[in-house]
Amino acid sequence: MKILTRAEIGRLSPSERLTLIGDLWDSLEEAPLTAAQASELERRLDTFEDDLADAVTWDQLKAELAARAP
Repeated sequence: MKILTRAEIGRLSPSERLTLIGDLWDSLEEAPLTAAQASELERRLDTFEDDLADAVTWDQLKAELAARAP
């Protein structure tokens, strides 16, 4: 596996750098969590699921904001 230098990363296009970031992030999927991190993640997921009933789509939010604009 070749490790890119900072200069090589700087020569990548923005799209290529975003792909690299995504690949690096995805490689952390199996990173072990502490008990506290797992508990916090579970709490946040529960809150997210509870709040779905009040969620609005991006289009609904844009329309609401446009209606408020002078």
